[in-house]
Amino acid sequence: MSVKPNNSPFILGVIPARFASSRLMGKPLANIGGKPMIQHTYEGASRSKLLNKIIIAVDDSKVADVCKSFGAAVMMTPKEVQTGSDRIAIVAKEFPRADIIVNIQGDEPFIKGMMIDQAIEPLLFDPKVNVSTLARKIISVEELTSPSIPKVVFDYENFALYFSRSPIPFVRDAKDENEALELAEIYKHIGLYAFRRESLFRFTSLEQTDLEKWEKLEQLRMLEYGFKIKVVVTEYDTFSVDTPDDLKLARRLYLNLKKKKLKNENTKKS
Repeated sequence: MSVKPNNSPFILGVIPARFASSRLMGKPLANIGGKPMIQHTYEGASRSKLLNKIIIAVDDSKVADVCKSFGAAVMMTPKEVQTGSDRIAIVAKEFPRADIIVNIQGDEPFIKGMMIDQAIEPLLFDPKVNVSTLARKIISVEELTSPSIPKVVFDYENFALYFSRSPIPFVRDAKDENEALELAEIYKHIGLYAFRRESLFRFTSLEQTDLEKWEKLEQLRMLEYGFKIKVVVTEYDTFSVDTPDDLKLARRLYLNLKKKKLKNENTKKS
C-alpha cells in the first residue's frame, strides 16, 4: 500500500489529451468498450492513493466537453504545444502549490492507480530523486522487436542509462530474440513520469537534442542534459494506443479483461 510521509507534498496529476494526433485523429475520444479512451485513463488515474488532484490538459473544445461530462477537471492548452511535457508544464504553472507533477499519458487506457503511486514513491522518500518513471520486464519477442515500444537500460541504482526503440541491450551470445530474452533481463519503458516542480520546468525550457529527434523519445533530452531518471520496475503492464491497429487491439484487450473480471466475480459468488 502506498503511504505518504509526514509533511506530504502536494502532488498534481496531469493527463495531456491531444485531439490532433498525427497517427490517430481524435484519439482521446476513441471508443473502447462504450467509453472514450480518455475516460478510461482518467478513471485508472483516479485510483491513485497519492495524487491530490488530476487535471486533463486538452487542446480541443470537443475533448473538453466530453471530459467535463464524466466529472473531470479540465484545462485548455494551446494546440501548437509540441510535447506532452510542455503541455503539463503549462498546467503546473497554474498550480504553484504543486511540488510534484505526474505526467500520465492520455493514450494509456489500462493505466492503474498503483502504477502511478509506484512512480511517485521515490520522490517522496529520496530527496536525491528528481524524476522517476516505470519499466516492466519484456516477455515476448513482439515487444522486444516493436519500434513502438521503447526499451530502457539502467544502472545498479536503477537510474536510466539509455532509452531506445531498438532492442537494448544487444545480447551478443544469443542466436535469436527468444534466446536473448532467456539470457538477459530486457525492459520496456512505460511512459509515466513524476517530476519535482523545478525539474519539470528546467526540462521543458531546454532545446530538443539530437538523440531525442532521431529516436523520437523526449526522455533522451533529459539524459543528454544530465538529468538522472530513477526507473521503478513494476509488475503491472499497460498498453499505449498510437495507431488504428493499436486501437483495435485495445478494444480486444478491454473485452478480455471484462470477461475475466466477470468470471472472477461469478467464481466468488459460487
